[in-house]
Amino acid sequence: QVQLVESGGGLVQAGGSLRLSCTTSGRTFSSYGMGWFRQAPGKEREFVAAISRNAATVYYTDSVKGRFTISRDNAKNMVYLQMNSLKPEDTAVYYCAAAKSWGTREIMNRLVTYNYWGQGTQVTVSS
Repeated sequence: QVQLVESGGGLVQAGGSLRLSCTTSGRTFSSYGMGWFRQAPGKEREFVAAISRNAATVYYTDSVKGRFTISRDNAKNMVYLQMNSLKPEDTAVYYCAAAKSWGTREIMNRLVTYNYWGQGTQVTVSS
């Protein structure tokens, strides 16, 4: 069992930055592909970014490319999401997720690919 806990959310003005962190339990963190998803009020949960086990491969949804950066530190069992140039449409609850498998972008952007989820952290971007 892997437990995930997100932190770093908050209220920020448009154009600002936030860094989300996800800490994980267990000694097998480096064996999981990791992802970030988000869910805005009244909308479905959507893919944001994913990173492979050794951080060699990353994927982003088009709307965050060039603004968000996913990274991981396997020694610390941590995954991060650096969010710059935030927009009001980035407002959502952000979730960290862990996947036992790794594949193409089309696989890693699916909710069902992920085996474990955190409880989420709220990000609110004011205009």
